[in-house]
Amino acid sequence: MNLGTRLAAALAGGLLVALTAACGGGSTIDDDASGGGSAPSLVTVDAGYVSAVDQIGLPIALETGAFEEQGLDVRLAQPFPTGVDSLNALQAGEVDFVQVGTPAIGAAQRGLDLVLLGNYSGSASRRAIDDTMAVVARPGSGISGGDLTTLRGKRIGVSVGSINHLYLIGLLQELQIPVGEVEVVNTAPPDMPVALQTSGIDAGIVWDPWPITIREQVPGSEEVVRGGGYIPYVGYIVAMREFVEQNPDVVTRFLTARAVADKWMRDNPDEAAEAATRWLPGTELPVAQEAMQYNVAQLDPRFSACNYVALDTVAQMLAEQGVTQPGFTVGDRFVPGPITSVVQQRPELFDDLPPIPEAARVDDGYTYDRDAALAACPAT
Repeated sequence: MNLGTRLAAALAGGLLVALTAACGGGSTIDDDASGGGSAPSLVTVDAGYVSAVDQIGLPIALETGAFEEQGLDVRLAQPFPTGVDSLNALQAGEVDFVQVGTPAIGAAQRGLDLVLLGNYSGSASRRAIDDTMAVVARPGSGISGGDLTTLRGKRIGVSVGSINHLYLIGLLQELQIPVGEVEVVNTAPPDMPVALQTSGIDAGIVWDPWPITIREQVPGSEEVVRGGGYIPYVGYIVAMREFVEQNPDVVTRFLTARAVADKWMRDNPDEAAEAATRWLPGTELPVAQEAMQYNVAQLDPRFSACNYVALDTVAQMLAEQGVTQPGFTVGDRFVPGPITSVVQQRPELFDDLPPIPEAARVDDGYTYDRDAALAACPAT
């Protein structure tokens, strides 16, 4: 099946999402409709993602046939507006896998027995990477990219508890500006253009494609900073612990397909950008092409000690601001065995990535130690 045929099938299947979502999650074995048993049955799983460029690997794995090649029939939920919404669907049993970052911390602390299986965005070779994040200021805001201390006293739009909120905290820490010296305005990404146009906020901090979209929609707006290594970017493929324990083969095949899709995106960023326009409604091709340049730099699905210390650092930063509770136990949430197995079985999917420092390599029996992980992983 060529890419165009797969796309047509995927898009057609997307029309059935609303009807199938009510059926709930959980892997099932499809009956062989042919009756002759000539075609192997596919394992059906449900998965969800947030409408963002850095999460596009999931639908691309469907579109390119990567899941089908692994014997999986993956049904995608309609894109969730936030990671919190995707976790609610996971808890309700509507999906088996989701892609989510910082909201996983609060969900785990509230009793959701979730585990982390691989990265959908991040780095296994260093601690800090945040190329897909940017600060966009409205015209006349008084915020200057040449002097970021001009953020002091301004109204900053973020999604409280999400990765863009974390980016604000990390940026202010670097600038030695107390968080209390800016006004944090809880703003959903789709609302940021209007909030900037009406001066409801002076700047918005958000992930791609929104910084680029905002520049297009708000005349005179300016991207005053992008990336910079202010935070460890955390974005994980997540499932419930019970599901993982009961379906180890499905998990390995799912992660393999996602790694195939990530490699394809790294090798074909322009085609990946074109695909993003089909899965992110309203995203123009030039916007997707620019955003994909930053996205491919963070497509590293491997796990290492760098990912453990990244999440630990994020948890501590959020706890200091009262967003989450202190004492989050990082080691309880990582399940590194499946992705480590994929790396060993399919090394060609990862050979273009920076090598993981020897001291940062992990296996299924890894025990997290923060000081050792900090020593093993470069900051940027």
